[in-house]
Amino acid sequence: MIAAIYARKSTDQNVSDDEKSVARQVERARAYAERKAWTVAEEHVYVDDGISGAEYLKRPGYLALMNALGRRAPFQVLVVMEQSRLGRSLDEVPYALKRIGDAAVQVFCYLTDTEIKRETLVDQFTNHTMAFVDVMHREQSRQRTRDAMRRQAERGHVAGGLVYGYVNHEITHLGRDGQPARNYVELRIYEAQAAVVRRIFAEIAAGRGFISIAKGLTADGIPAPRAHRGWAGSGVREMVFRGLYRGHVTYGKTRREDRNGTTIKVKVPESDWITREDPALRIVDEGLWQAAHARLGRTRATYLRGPKGRLWSRPESGLEAGAPGLPKYLLAGFLECVVCHGGMHATKRTSQRGAPAYYYVCREHRNRAYVCVEHRVQNCPCRGRLPSVANLCANSLSAPMADLHGDLIAKLKSDVLSPKVLGAVLDRALELERSPEAPDRRARLADELARLEREIARYTDAIAQGGSLPSILAALHEREGRRQEIQAQLEHQDGLGLAVRAFDSKAVRRELRDLLTDWQGLLEGEPAQARQILRKLLEGRVVMQPHVNGRERTYEWTVTATYGRILTGVVGVTAVVPPG
Repeated sequence: MIAAIYARKSTDQNVSDDEKSVARQVERARAYAERKAWTVAEEHVYVDDGISGAEYLKRPGYLALMNALGRRAPFQVLVVMEQSRLGRSLDEVPYALKRIGDAAVQVFCYLTDTEIKRETLVDQFTNHTMAFVDVMHREQSRQRTRDAMRRQAERGHVAGGLVYGYVNHEITHLGRDGQPARNYVELRIYEAQAAVVRRIFAEIAAGRGFISIAKGLTADGIPAPRAHRGWAGSGVREMVFRGLYRGHVTYGKTRREDRNGTTIKVKVPESDWITREDPALRIVDEGLWQAAHARLGRTRATYLRGPKGRLWSRPESGLEAGAPGLPKYLLAGFLECVVCHGGMHATKRTSQRGAPAYYYVCREHRNRAYVCVEHRVQNCPCRGRLPSVANLCANSLSAPMADLHGDLIAKLKSDVLSPKVLGAVLDRALELERSPEAPDRRARLADELARLEREIARYTDAIAQGGSLPSILAALHEREGRRQEIQAQLEHQDGLGLAVRAFDSKAVRRELRDLLTDWQGLLEGEPAQARQILRKLLEGRVVMQPHVNGRERTYEWTVTATYGRILTGVVGVTAVVPPG
C-alpha cells in the first residue's frame, strides 16, 4: 500500500524537543511504514512546523493534505504520531477524519500502533472524546503559560518578546551541573535603537507624519524592527503610542483566542492589566513625549466632524495644514490644467513694493517638463540626441489665488451648500428609494446571491476532488468577497425600506441644515478643514480652461459637486443625483 505522512509541531507544545521536531516525526513515521511493508510516497509527506493545532486557515501542509484527497486519494494510508497532530478542535478534527475516511484512506498512529477508525458510533464517540481531551490539554497548557507569564510580569521580568529600543538580558545562576542556568529575563535599553525612537518622537513633535517618518528612516538605511518587512507608517504609529518608552510598563492588554479555525488577539479589560512605573526603562523624556502627543492632539482637532461629533473627513496624512511638506493652500492638488491634464500648484511673486501675491500655475509648464517626440516618453533619456524636444504644456497662464478661492467658495455656498438645493436632492433620493423599481433591485441582488452560492458550492466540490488549489482558492475568495457585498447590500435594502417608512424628514433636514451652516463658515476658515469639505463635495478635480484674447487673459473653471458623500450615512442613501 501507498502511505502518506503528516507531521506537525506547535511552539507551545508541552513535549520534549526531540518529539516536537517534525523531522523526528517524519523519521519515526517512515520506520513505522517500513515495518508495515508500506511504501511512503515522497510527494505526500506533509509537514507544518511551529503552527498551533488550533490553526486551520494558515496551515499549508494540512491544506495540501486535504486538497490531495479528492474522492479517492492517491494513497491508502496516512501515518501520524497521534490524533492531536491533525489539530486540536472539537469541530475540525472529526470533520478532517471524515474527509480522510470518505477518500478511502486509513489513519494510523505510530506511537500506539493503532488505527483511528470511525466505522461505528463507538469509534466516532472515541474520536470526539480524544478531540475533547486534546482541546482541554491545549487550554490547560495555555492557562499555565498565561499564569506563568503574569507572575513574571508582576515581578518586573520580561513576559513577552523583543521590543524595539531594548534588549532582553538574561539573569543566570550556576546550576547543579556547574553550568549557567537562566533565572529570568529583564529589559535593558539598547542605545542604538533608543536614538531612533527619540528621533521618531522629535519628528512627530515637529509636524511630520507617520508615513513620512517611515520613508525617511528607510532612506537613511536604518534597520527596521523587522528587517525583512521594512519601516511602515503603522509601525511608527504603534511606537509613538507605546507607553514603555516613557517608563510606563503594561502587560496583559491582549490575549489569544481560537475562533473560526484560527487564533486571533482579543482585547482584555483594563482592570486585568498589570501596570507599573520603571524610570530605568525611560527612553523618551516627558517633555518630548508631551510635545509629540500635543501635536497629535492638534491634528485630531482639525478632523472635520458633523454637528453631533460624527467624523466626516480627515486632513492629509493626519496632519494639519501648514506642516512641513503638506498643502497649506485651499486648492493645492484640486486643480487640473485642461491643456495637459496635469496638476496646478501654488507659487508666490513679490512686487517692487515687496508685497507678495499668490497664484496657481500649471506644474508641468513651470517645471519645464518635456516629451520626446519620437518615443512619446516624458523626460526621455535620449534628450541629448534628438533635436525635436517639445514642452509638455504650453499653458503659461497663472490664476490669482485670492480671486479663484473667492469665486469657488461663493459658488459652493450659493449653488451647493444651500438648504433649498439640499432639500431638493434629498426629496429626489427618497423618491428613488420609494419607487417601484426598488423591489426589482432587491430581486436582482437575490438572484445574484443565489448564483454565487451555487458557484461557491461547485468550487468547494472541486477542492474535494483534488483540483488546482491556488486557482480554485483565488476564485473562491473572489466569489466569497462578492457574496459578502451582496449580503450587505440586501441588508441595506431591507434596513432602508424600514428607514424610509419611519423616516423623520424634519429631524434629518434640521441636522443637514446645521451641517451646511458649519461648512459654510469653515470654507472661509483654516485650509485644513476647508480642504476636507472639498473632498466631500467635489467629484473629481477643478478643470482650469485658459482663455487668452489679446491682453485679456482669464481662466474659466468647471467642477462637478455631489451630495452623495453627505447623504450616505445620514439617510442611508447610496446613490443620488448630483445637484444641477
